[in-house]
Amino acid sequence: MRASQLLGWAAGIPRAALRARGVFFGWYMAGLGALLMAMASAPIWQGLPVWSPVLRNTFDWTTVQLSWAFAVTRIEGGLLGPLEGLLVQRLGTRRVVLIGLTVLGTGLVLFSRIEELWQLYAVFFVMSLGAALSTWLPMMTLVNHWFVRHKARAMSTVFEGFAIGGILVPVLMAWAIGGTDPDIAERYGWRNTALFLGLLILALAFPLTRLIRNRPEDVGLMPDGELSREPAAATARARPATPEAGRYSWKEALRTRPFWIISMGHASSSIVSVTVFVHMGLMLDDRGFSLDTIAAAVAIYTGVTAGFIPIGGYLGDRLPIRFMAFSSTALVASSVAVLVLAHHPATLFLFGVLFGIGSAVRSPVTTALRGHYFGREGFAAISGLSMAPMNILLFVAPLATGFMRDGIGDYTAAFLTIAGISLAGSCLFLLLPEPPGRPTRAAAGSRDPRVG
Repeated sequence: MRASQLLGWAAGIPRAALRARGVFFGWYMAGLGALLMAMASAPIWQGLPVWSPVLRNTFDWTTVQLSWAFAVTRIEGGLLGPLEGLLVQRLGTRRVVLIGLTVLGTGLVLFSRIEELWQLYAVFFVMSLGAALSTWLPMMTLVNHWFVRHKARAMSTVFEGFAIGGILVPVLMAWAIGGTDPDIAERYGWRNTALFLGLLILALAFPLTRLIRNRPEDVGLMPDGELSREPAAATARARPATPEAGRYSWKEALRTRPFWIISMGHASSSIVSVTVFVHMGLMLDDRGFSLDTIAAAVAIYTGVTAGFIPIGGYLGDRLPIRFMAFSSTALVASSVAVLVLAHHPATLFLFGVLFGIGSAVRSPVTTALRGHYFGREGFAAISGLSMAPMNILLFVAPLATGFMRDGIGDYTAAFLTIAGISLAGSCLFLLLPEPPGRPTRAAAGSRDPRVG
């Protein structure tokens, strides 16, 4: 039986019934995106503070050597990020996510068997490719197709999965692994934990991706729940008649000032989050915190993020979006100063609150910026291309942090340097003009859609 028949309320019933249920089908797609984000991103990104000290103590690898593992993921992003965007645009979200989950699950299975450093780098490249193809870019493309007026709120729903996964998965991973000391008896160990995660993702890949509907036109709708007057087959082939539709191709976007401002602002603002993911576990391990405390710290900031993400999405749709991008990014950068002082769990808790609030607003807002400035049709390719400068900085920042830590002996100078760069980069968002065609309830896109 086809997935459309199993879902019933998706494509197998009259379009009017979709509306009669009172919930726009796009919100189901956003919820599915949240589930996929939790499943595919948390073991890799929020799980890094758990994996890193375990690997360091098991193999005696240095901080710099472990930093290169994450740097490999940015090499993948820099080389393949633009191609991933074009792939999503060409094949659609459903097919790309299926490929991504398959690659990610296979990577985790291989990760459970590593013995050499080069093998760690190889499997991190594979896992990064799988996570990239199954999480942020395809999920943001999906909700960007389904929403215009409520773009930031829909994207915040997807990021809610990223946050909730970050609460649960690292804690469960730490419990399952049992500790960072390989000489002390563990529960299941890191190898079995990685193997289980890989097999679980492989088992769920096909059934979950069958639920995805790439565009509202596929079920006879238009963005934000308007019913199409054309048959679903025709609207799926046609260019969607919405105020934002087809505003920019990726070639046109490259010639605009907002493309480069958003790309560089997002890049410089992201290095704090990445540095925290890669090095916070190692820094807290240096300071004598247990693996359970490290996992709890991750759960705190992701828990706060989960609580504030709906607020961030709401504010992103109501307030000037460029100012929201600036203020949230500045808060994330400032929270690192608190982390530098974290020698006690109470200070660590304060960092988690500040970092979580800033991240909750920053993530959906900086992503929604591209949709508001460049529309729906070229979103995947434009976002993939804009990741190129971001991946360069994300490649350099964790490596530089590792070198500074090994050279100086602690993380203070490195973390403060990263925070300063990010704070300066957040000011770039203030240079953006207001999106001329940003839709409202009354009249979406009534002005000239070209962005200077």
